[in-house]
Amino acid sequence: MMTEEETKRRSSPGAESCRPPAPRRLAASQPANADAAQTQPSTFNIQHPTDSGIALLTGGGDKPYALGLASALTSERISIDFVGSDDLDEPVLRDNPRVRFLNLRGDQSTEAGRMAKVLRVFRYYLRLLLYAATAKPKIFHILWNNKFELIDRTLLLLYYRLLGKRLVFTAHNVNAGKRDGNDSWLNRLTLRAQYRLVDNIFVHTDAMKRELMSGFNVPDSKVTVIPFGINNTLPNSGVTKAQARQQLGIGTGEKTVLFFGNIAPYKGLEYLAEAMTKLIGQDRSYRLVIAGKTKGCEEYWGRIRHGMDRAGILDRVIEKIEYIPDQDVELYFKSADLLVLPYTHIFQSGVLFLGYSFGLPVIASDVGSLSEEIMEGKTGFVFKAKDPADLTGTLQKYFVSDLYERLETNRGLIREYANDRYSWSRVGEITRKVYEELLAD
Repeated sequence: MMTEEETKRRSSPGAESCRPPAPRRLAASQPANADAAQTQPSTFNIQHPTDSGIALLTGGGDKPYALGLASALTSERISIDFVGSDDLDEPVLRDNPRVRFLNLRGDQSTEAGRMAKVLRVFRYYLRLLLYAATAKPKIFHILWNNKFELIDRTLLLLYYRLLGKRLVFTAHNVNAGKRDGNDSWLNRLTLRAQYRLVDNIFVHTDAMKRELMSGFNVPDSKVTVIPFGINNTLPNSGVTKAQARQQLGIGTGEKTVLFFGNIAPYKGLEYLAEAMTKLIGQDRSYRLVIAGKTKGCEEYWGRIRHGMDRAGILDRVIEKIEYIPDQDVELYFKSADLLVLPYTHIFQSGVLFLGYSFGLPVIASDVGSLSEEIMEGKTGFVFKAKDPADLTGTLQKYFVSDLYERLETNRGLIREYANDRYSWSRVGEITRKVYEELLAD
């Protein structure tokens, strides 16, 4: 499924300034006008996909974000070379006349043997180097780095620059090593090199821009803040809430709380587990669903699970500790009454916007820009990070609120609000203007 990183995205990808004022009702989204797009003047009025103006290098990251951006760019009349893998070989790309899909990565199965993985990485880099040497696009837009990030941040970027390419990079995380607790001088040095070598950096919040400027001396003019486009690529069939609950074994009247995405220490799952332990001890109608794979921290998850077992609440917990296929994602978001993001350190979360795409209210900690993406009482609530008591009280407040009591109606309003605020058309328009400035420079 997605990455959030897996879930990744994904996400929009706000600012640490003031929260946007709540409208009288959540604004409805207006779909992009295809006819207007055809008449809009653009530097990228390219008639044939092989005459691509932009190369989009996905690096195997968040699939929904990559597909959403590709669609947004082509709606702006930009033809692109899309460098991807088997996982990204989708009809939405293959059937788009403005996209030339280049499957340079091939099969990225995690079940391949060690030697097979080494060979396919070597083969990919060789293909990438050959492609770059003959590619027509003047701009290379890098969405994610590849497996060997230290090489990608330095030698690969130097190679692109020697070929005369203008470089754009989307920094979904300014410094993921700091977030994950494994930062190092080498990590910071190569990040500094990458941010110096590229011509423009897209980030999703003003806080991320400030960190780039203060932590890596990136000039203001080099950073562009764009929304993290809403995730609208995952299957969303006619499955009802009742049907989804039946498939997952959730009762009709159970107050269901969802934790979705990779399991890692910075996600703060232990605080949600503690809050749910208290609530379930008082009311057995509460139900917790945990869906996502461990991100190299099985011991961390083991401690959380052991704590819930000792508290005697495991019978009220649904565990799906594995990769969730795209076609199954809707079951979790449609069956839940609420999505909780108890993160301890993050700028932005694609899972929040995935929840919004299904109209699901969100309770999130007050870290990064999460609080700025939530309209209190309209799309969710905010609690103090690392404070299970405050999270417990916020959960109780939600389940007696009008947001919960009129959930099915509010789901539709949340979807309309999110599709407008985090529309891919806005992302495409801002991105196009940056491309044009780079080409005109």
